[in-house]
Amino acid sequence: MKKPFSRQPLHFFQLIAYVGVMILFALAAQGVTAWPPLDDVIVKMQESYENTQDFEADFLQEVTLKAMKRTAREEGTVYFKKPKMMLWHYTRPANKKIIINPQKTWLYLPEDRIAYLQPAEQLAPSQLGIRFLTGLGNLQNDFDLRYTEPHPVDSQGNYLITLIPRDSRTGIAKFFLTVDGQHFRIIQCRFADPYGNTTLLRLKNIKINNNLPESLFSFTPPLGVEVMSVPFQN
Repeated sequence: MKKPFSRQPLHFFQLIAYVGVMILFALAAQGVTAWPPLDDVIVKMQESYENTQDFEADFLQEVTLKAMKRTAREEGTVYFKKPKMMLWHYTRPANKKIIINPQKTWLYLPEDRIAYLQPAEQLAPSQLGIRFLTGLGNLQNDFDLRYTEPHPVDSQGNYLITLIPRDSRTGIAKFFLTVDGQHFRIIQCRFADPYGNTTLLRLKNIKINNNLPESLFSFTPPLGVEVMSVPFQN
């Protein structure tokens, strides 16, 4: 019998590879009062990303499984630090952590007393994620960008942008972003995988360049926790 969706480690590693690319753009930029050309928005996002060494934000994640017709909703806090360090701390409805550093990726389920381990280089399905985690990514090089049709702005004045990866190995055809109309911060990301499963991620309370300690992104399994290696899948 398969484990419930919320407990399958391979999905978590793949999900974070996809969402991690988008989360890195959730950065502050100067606000404007007029609807700017798309190129201006992208330049501000890119500059802001390059000037950001670390950040943290509260997140809401909703994953809908098409075959099961079920949506799993989870909340927590995400932390990022260059290069290649991320921590996803889920607090609702269950406590779990995904810890990423240059050497290892962990999925820790304290209630089950299990920690899944995978080498960090196997996390991203393509070099796209790795480039952004190391600070070498470029929006205009890695994506085709356009305002989302038929309307580029929602009812609250936020910009709606579609990103199409140039690298098809991401497994995602399009990313749909909602960008704060005043501060140019990404406040929502939505995408679907080839099987029709959808992921929605919302961010709030973004804090930038707070000198997060590297120790935050290290993990040692507590005594009595079973460690299981996750095989790499192409």
